[in-house]
Formats: sequence, structure tokens, C-alpha cells
Amino acid sequence: MKKIQLIISFFVLIIFLGCSSDESSNIDLDAVSAPANIAALTTVTQDNSGKVTFIPKGEGVTQYKINYGDGSPESAYFGAGGTTTHTYKEGVYQSKIIAMGISGKTTEVIQPVVVSFKSPENLKVVITNDISVSKKVTVKATADFALFYDVYFGETGKPEPISANNGESVSYVYKEAGTYTIRVVSKSAAIKTTEYTEQFAAKLVLNPTTSATTPPNRPAGNVISIYSAKYTNIAGTNFYPNWGQSGGYSEFDLNGDKMLNYTNLNYQGIALADNVTVDVSGMDYVHLDVWTADLQKLETSLISKTNGERPVTKDLIANQWTSIDIPISAFTSQTNFKVADIFQLKLVGTPAGKNIFVDNIYFYKNGEALSVAAPTPTKPATDVISMFSNAYSNVPIATWRTDWSAATLEETAVAGNAVKKYSDLNFVGIEPTATIDTGAMTHFHVDVWSADFTEFRIKLVDFGANGVYNGGGDDKEHEIKVTAPAKGTWVSLDIPLSDFTGLTTRAHIAQLIYSGNPSGAHTIYIDNVYFHK
Repeated sequence: MKKIQLIISFFVLIIFLGCSSDESSNIDLDAVSAPANIAALTTVTQDNSGKVTFIPKGEGVTQYKINYGDGSPESAYFGAGGTTTHTYKEGVYQSKIIAMGISGKTTEVIQPVVVSFKSPENLKVVITNDISVSKKVTVKATADFALFYDVYFGETGKPEPISANNGESVSYVYKEAGTYTIRVVSKSAAIKTTEYTEQFAAKLVLNPTTSATTPPNRPAGNVISIYSAKYTNIAGTNFYPNWGQSGGYSEFDLNGDKMLNYTNLNYQGIALADNVTVDVSGMDYVHLDVWTADLQKLETSLISKTNGERPVTKDLIANQWTSIDIPISAFTSQTNFKVADIFQLKLVGTPAGKNIFVDNIYFYKNGEALSVAAPTPTKPATDVISMFSNAYSNVPIATWRTDWSAATLEETAVAGNAVKKYSDLNFVGIEPTATIDTGAMTHFHVDVWSADFTEFRIKLVDFGANGVYNGGGDDKEHEIKVTAPAKGTWVSLDIPLSDFTGLTTRAHIAQLIYSGNPSGAHTIYIDNVYFHK
């Protein structure tokens, strides 16, 4: 490990090393990336003194120092969130920001500094609305002799300005659409400043610019779809029945992706065809994707033909798709409500009079979504060390769920083939009875299936020759991340053991750890866990 150069960094390291074995017990500092996205706001006092303040920022930074670029000594290191001040003579300088992370790695960027005792001239200001975020306004100002500028966005309750370097942009999101007085004050080291004022209309973005996330693959028997291009929809549904709504309705086409658009929403009904009802008591959730620029909450009601309706309310996030999954139990837990004859849905907006786009309205179940067995392995048994597979003889396993995992393990079968099912997975450890020598093997294999994960991680841990975990010493580990794995289908992973670069030896494999995203919120099935050559 590299030597840590700050007490604060060492303190963070000690916290990490104090974690239990379910976390990364051995921190490989060489694998930690250098700081990124380094920049600094430079401001100067308007008193002809040339006193400049550096306000650096970046990602993965524990400390900064500044080379001022005028031949004077560099600043001392100071912590993230801190500032440093330096007095310049009039001139143009190329300062350097040096950012250090916990690993001791540094990143350097050049920051021009213009110190002029002339007031800014030829001020040019460009103000624009964001094309995808409602009420977001961006200002960019440039002026000769200027170092930075302040922007007063003119919203009530926001008297303080936002500052930016000369020639860079600054953005602000208003609470409400409307016309505001935007004032830009360009500043140099001179006492006199230069100003620009404009009346500018902050606008709503009236429609999404990207589609909602495509739903996962699911067997037809696990979905009852009302409106979605992914599944087969119930025929004859009326998406704008005459219930006395005050708003409007249209089908919006976003580059071939169609979605429902309800304008000036107070409430809206969705009615199945005459004499059509659906029994959703066997489903786990009702799902819908909602995009809005300004609606805060959406109430969704299921309406039964025989026992009324029950609502559930969810918060929405402006200017992006909100994926809503409401458990059917959230409806049936309300007094005397059954869901065996649902024939209508109702949407109610809070506050009323706003606009929404809706896609992917369907009921689904997760529990028995998997009905196809994983592919049968074809590697010769002589080339395999198997931990779990019907195709091979398996080495003895002490546990398929360590007690430091919150996941639930179920020993089950799919199409007659034994599998391991982990529900509510955060992370889970698997430990063989004796350590496994994989030195003659070249790959690690596993088949994994999930309807809802977005990332899958595999960690191998070698306890070293003593075969005992001690949180350091000869313990080695490495984790492989599989990003955006396919959902609703078996994913067969054959990972070269050479990719587990943190393992200096693979002769004493004592733990296999699975984890993923979203942590603690998804279910995975595991089959055919083995090493092979």
C-alpha cells in the first residue's frame, strides 16, 4: 500500500479497514483512481489590490494546493472545501491546481488568472433555457479584463448571486416558470464593475426528450398489460373516457415511441373495454412510468366492479421519468378491497392543472417469472472444479449464505433443475468447507437470472496459505462488476481468472461473494458455479 500523506486520509483508511469481512477489507490504494473533474472559481476583490481567492472543487479529493503561476511559493495543502488567497501584480498568469486523493495520486489542471486594474469592457451575456430541464436557465458572460462575474437571477428569496469564472457558464432552476430580471455583474481587480440586465422568460419543458426505461423480459403469464409497446395489451381500452375531466388527452410520439399525454390534469380515468375485467390478485405490482415538468404527486387508484376503488399516492421527480411500482398489497390492505375484477384505473394529479406523460402501464409478478433452466454445461468434468451444478460432482460447501448477509436463500428448482434463489440481496458470501486451489484453472463460470438487477458483482477472496481470514496479511481479493446485465433471461458469465487482478495467488479460494444493484432490493437465481480450464 502507498503511504497516506494526510492524517484525515489515514483516518478514512482506518474506518474502511475496520469493516467486517462482507466489505472490502483490503484496500488496494493503487486501484483507487486519481481525483477527477478538477476546477476552481477564482474571485478578486474590487479594490485595486490584486487579491485573488481560489475556491477549488473536484471528485475524489482529500486536499489541494495551488501553484500561483507568478514565481511565488506554492500554497500549503488545504482540505477539500477550503480556499486559499494570493495577492498578484497586474498581469495574466497560468496558475495550477494540484488535487490529491486518498491514494496519494494527484491530478493537475491549469487555471488562467487575469488580474487587471481596468474595469471589464465589451461585456457579452448569453442567456438560454435548458432544452430538457424545465425552468433551468443558463448564463454565460465574457468581458475583456474580467476575472469572474456574479449573476443575480431575480427570484424572490434568492438575493445572493451565483459566481462563475469569466467565459464559463452558470445555471439556475427557478421554482416557477415566468419572466425574471437577470442581472450580471462582471468584475476585475478594479473598483469599478460592469453590469448587464435582461428580462428573461424561464420556460417549462413541455415534453420528455428521452423514452422511459424499456420493461424487462417477462413470460406472458406474468404480465397483464394495459399500455406498453413491450407486452401484449388488453384490447379495447379507453384512455380518455368521459368522466367530466377538465384536461385534455393525446398520444405523444417521441421518435416512434408512443406514450399517453394528459394535459391540465385534475383526474383521469382509464377504462377497460365493456364487460372486461382483470383478476390481478395473482400479480405482485402495478407499474407505470410518468414524466412531468411540474406535477408533484400522482394518485393511482384501482377500481373494482364490485367493491369500489382504493388509491395510492406517489411523489414524482420533475423533468425525468419516475418509475412507479406499487405493490398490489398496498391496495388490498385497505379495508374490504378485492382485486379480482378490476375494470378501471384512475389518475389524480396534485396540484391540479399540470401535465403528465405516461407509459408502460401493466401489472406483473416476480415470484415465478423464471420457468426455463439455465444452459447445461458442456465442459469435460476433468477440466472443472464445481461448487454447484447438476452436471458435475461438487466440492463440499460449508454455507451458501454467510451470516453477515441480509439476503434470504431459498433452495429451489427451475424446470426440475436445482438453483439457488437469493431474495432481498445486498451481498452474500459462499464459503467452501476447505479452500479451493484454482491454480490450474483459467476461468470462473456462473449462470445468473434476475428480473430487476442493474448491476451484478462477483468477488473472489483468497485467505492465503494459512487458510484463515485475518483482515490483512496474505488475504487477497478482487471484485468484477457486470454492468447492465440482461434482465429476464439467463446470463452466462465466463470470466478469465486473470481478470481478478487483485489475487496474487488463487491457490486458497475461501469465499465467493455476490452483490448487486439495487442493493437489498432484488432477487437473483444462481446455477452452474464452477472453475474451469
